[in-house]
This record gives sequence, structure tokens and C-alpha cells, in this order.
Amino acid sequence: MTTDATPLTEAERAELEALRAEKARREAAEKARRERAELEALRAERAAAPRSEQPREASAAAVRTSRPAKPAHMRPAPESVRSPQAPSRPVAAQKPDADEMSFGKRMVTAPAPQTEDDLPGMPPAQKIILIVCALLVLVAVVYIALSNTGVI
Repeated sequence: MTTDATPLTEAERAELEALRAEKARREAAEKARRERAELEALRAERAAAPRSEQPREASAAAVRTSRPAKPAHMRPAPESVRSPQAPSRPVAAQKPDADEMSFGKRMVTAPAPQTEDDLPGMPPAQKIILIVCALLVLVAVVYIALSNTGVI
């Protein structure tokens, strides 16, 4: 790869466009393959679900109707639709593993909550900033106390 600031020739530009198109085709094929696999897994789960779950779902529906309904985007998916392989949150909202993140991203990213109702944890960088501020306040209090007593 060259670091020249010269513009691409027509042949280079055509090759670049061809490579971009090939990459887009590969990504589209991979996405279609993942979606097909997820669909097959969901169909298999639905077919394997025992009939005894239906009364439980009916009683859960009765409980849901007695409470005020949440907006559709806040409601969890029904048990029969969920897949053990499917993520519980949208893929875009998921955070990458700590091994995949840089040091800076790990410092400013809060740990994931353990359950859906938990509040997210505090990022390490925020903890460090709070500790440094607390120490500065402590040093200021000690300095003021010592200067008022005439020691400093």
C-alpha cells in the first residue's frame, strides 16, 4: 500500500470498485446465511416446544392483561419466539468483548448489567475521576485546617 497523495488511475479506480462490490456481495451472503440459520433454529425450537407450555402462556397472557401494557419496544419477546442462541438485546446495542476493545474503550464502557432490570455499572474511568476528586477535596480540607491553625 502506497502513501502517495496522487489520485487513482482509472484502472485502479475500477479495481477498487470491483473489490468493494465483491466485499458487499460476500457480506450480503454471510448475512443471509446467518438469518437462514436463525430462522431454522427458531422453527426447530417452535416444533420442539411441548404442548404443556400453551396453558402457561395463556395464564401469562391473563396476567399481562390485568396490568397496564408497556410500549411494544419495551416488552420482551414471548418465550415461544425466543431462541437460546438469539441475543436478548438487539445486536447493535451489544457491547464487544473486553478482548476486542482498546484500553480507552474499556475504561469508558460500563460493565453490562446482570439482569434486565439492573442499572448499568459505573465505568472504571468515572470511578478513577471520583476517587481523584475525593482526594483533592480531602487535601484541600487538610490544607485549610492546617493554615487556619497557623501550622502552615
